[in-house]
Amino acid sequence: MGPLEGVKVVELAGIGPAPFACMMLAELGADVLRIDRPGGNVSMGPPELDLLNRGRRSAVLDLKQPAAVDVVRRLVAQADVLIEGFRPGVAERLGLGPEECHAINPRLVYGRMTGWGQDGPLAQTAGHDIDYLGLSGALHLIGRAGGPPQVPANLLGDFAGGSLYLVIGVLAALHSGEGQVVDAAIVDGSAHLTTMLLGALAAGSWRQDRGTNLLDTGAPFYDVYETADGKHLSVGALEPQFYAELIEKLGIDAPDRNDPSNWPALRKLLAETFRQRTQAEWTALFDGSDACVAPVLPLAADHPHLVARGTFVDHHGVRQPAPAPRFDRTPTSLGRPPARPGEHTREALTDWGITDVDDLLESGAAQQDSTPQN
Repeated sequence: MGPLEGVKVVELAGIGPAPFACMMLAELGADVLRIDRPGGNVSMGPPELDLLNRGRRSAVLDLKQPAAVDVVRRLVAQADVLIEGFRPGVAERLGLGPEECHAINPRLVYGRMTGWGQDGPLAQTAGHDIDYLGLSGALHLIGRAGGPPQVPANLLGDFAGGSLYLVIGVLAALHSGEGQVVDAAIVDGSAHLTTMLLGALAAGSWRQDRGTNLLDTGAPFYDVYETADGKHLSVGALEPQFYAELIEKLGIDAPDRNDPSNWPALRKLLAETFRQRTQAEWTALFDGSDACVAPVLPLAADHPHLVARGTFVDHHGVRQPAPAPRFDRTPTSLGRPPARPGEHTREALTDWGITDVDDLLESGAAQQDSTPQN
C-alpha cells in the first residue's frame, strides 16, 4: 500500500544513496525488484541487518552474461522506473544505458545516482560522501570557530544531497508522464542545500568563517551544552520570546544578547549553568516549554514524543525508523525485512513474467540464495 502503489521499479543494486532511494520508493508503495550481483554488495553487517535493503525482493543476475542482461531488458519493458548507481558509462557498457532502455520502454524514468554527476572533470573518479560535501562547500560550514570541519557521518551527502534528490527527481518525472533521465549527483544536491546560506552570504548576514554565524554555533543561544552527567542539550532559542523563556527557566541574569560583544560572556554563563544539573533534570525542567531546548539522545532512543509518534519501531526483531513522511489516505508501512541477495530470484522473476527462470538458474545467469530459513 501507499501513494506509489502500482508503480514498478527495477533497481540495479549499488551501495549507499541509491539503495536508500529505492527503500523510500518501496515504502511509498512501489513494487521494487532489486537486481543483485553474484555475491551481493559490500555491507556494514549481515544481509538481514542491512536496513537500506528493506521493503523489496532480491534477484541475483550475473550481468556479465548476455542472458542476464536480456532478463533486465525484459523487466525494463514493463517497469515505470529504473534506478542505477554505477559510475558513468558502466550501464552503457552493460547494454543497459538510457538509450537502450528507452528504445525498449519510451516512458521509462531512468534514475542515475552518482557522487560527481554524469559529466564534468571528476565524473570518472572515485569519491565518497565526505568528498562531495567538501567540494560543494557544505562540509566547510560545519564546525566550531578556529577548528576543522566536522563530519556529519554520511547523512548530509549520501542521503540528503543524494537519495532525496533522486527520489524527488523520479517522482517529478513520473508526474510529467514522459520517459526521461534523472541525473542526481551528490555534489549538486549538497550544493543545493546551501541555497539559504548563499543568499545570506550575499546579503552580508553570513560569513565564510565557520562557527561565527547565527546557525553554526557562533551564537551562544544556538549551540550544544554539556550537562552534569557528561551528556548534552541542544539549545535553539533564536526568537526573542523563546530566548526570554530560556533565560527565565534557567533563572540567570544574562547580558544583552543583541550585542555580539557579550556573546563570549553569555556562552560561558550558559555553559556553567547547564553543567549544574543532569540531562534528565534539564529535560524535565524544559518539558512542554517554548525555550527550544532538547536532549541530545543516542540513536533510536525511547523519548516519549518519539514513542507517541512511532518514529522508531521494532520490525522483525530490529529497531529501525518507521517510513516518512506520513499520508492520511494512502498510509505507508514497513513491509519485507532486508533480503539476502537472490532470496527471491525464482519468485520475483516469475511474478514479473519471466518464464524461463529454470533455464537461467541452470546456466548461472540467474542465481537463487539457498540459505535455510530460520
